Amino acid sequence: MKDRHEKGKTARPLKTRVKTARGRKSSSTRWLQRQLNDPYVARAKASGFRSRAAFKLIEIDEKLGLLREGQTVIDLGAAPGGWSQVAAEKVGTEAGKGRVIAIDRLPIDPIAGVEIIEMDFMDRDAPDRLKAHLGGSANLVLSDMAPNTTGHRQTDHWRSMALCEAAMDFAASVLVEGGGFVAKVLRGGTEAGLLTALKKDFEKVRHVKPQSSRSDSNEMFVVATGFRATERD
Repeated sequence: MKDRHEKGKTARPLKTRVKTARGRKSSSTRWLQRQLNDPYVARAKASGFRSRAAFKLIEIDEKLGLLREGQTVIDLGAAPGGWSQVAAEKVGTEAGKGRVIAIDRLPIDPIAGVEIIEMDFMDRDAPDRLKAHLGGSANLVLSDMAPNTTGHRQTDHWRSMALCEAAMDFAASVLVEGGGFVAKVLRGGTEAGLLTALKKDFEKVRHVKPQSSRSDSNEMFVVATGFRATERD
């Protein structure tokens, strides 16, 4: 992974300016200009990753050593598949040494060594269907799920927390002893109740803001390691 990561480095080009086209909102123009001038977008393309988000997981893993050969990993909110690509390479799915299951309500193009399920994780029966497909336990649950933003900070924060809580509840039902959990949250911190639950179930809980996460983005990640498995229903 490191070689692939390094190989993807490119010199940052001169800043590209985008003119506002007829019918295009100014916000869309700003987004497009940011994409064209984002070095991680260029590196993702050069490295064969489907999104710049791959580098966020790479950074988190390099810092905390979450991904290891032979693990079973579940990727919630996986589209377009950047995190699943990183996880599959790290755990060795193509060599038959690990397993990665990706789920999203949006279609995901096939990824070598990754089992893809098109399903909305927030549907009532989704967790049970995912458990049935898993057929056992997992070493790591990843969640890059994010709500559709409204522009109202408090509303967006609560929606983000609802996704995080759902992912955490699922993780607690499938993780092996010592397993890990990574989830996106919006800046403003993880709610006290969720942090209390995480600290009860995991040995260590941290907040991480990868360098590849845009500085003007409200996102950060809560990372919990050392799951304390208890008797499950």
